[in-house]
Amino acid sequence: MGKNVSYHRIYDETSPEDGTRVLVDRVWPRGMRKEDAHLDEWMRDIAPSTELRHWYGHVPERYKEFRRRYLAELRDATHQQAFNHLDELARQGPVTLLTATRDIEHSQAAVLAERLSRGGQGKA
Repeated sequence: MGKNVSYHRIYDETSPEDGTRVLVDRVWPRGMRKEDAHLDEWMRDIAPSTELRHWYGHVPERYKEFRRRYLAELRDATHQQAFNHLDELARQGPVTLLTATRDIEHSQAAVLAERLSRGGQGKA
């Protein structure tokens, strides 16, 4: 059975189908109060490095290269530990990855959801 992993903007309405809600951004979302976020976890360590985030700048034309570089980062020890935890959460039930990014289709949440959905531990 495949894992139920979705991703949304943290500013979107919550839903009973969200399951475990995990923020996957390195920095706290602007204008969001912690009590309004309805988070189960904030996983800063799974977010792209500051250097990669700054290089990418959410320029859609850079997404393919961002995705490649981010998947490579996910193989390092810190990211791998965080990813394994996220993978375990997804094995237990529905998980919603949250990000403040406007273009969520070109975000780390989209990359993570894709990797988690295809088995997690497999080749990045």
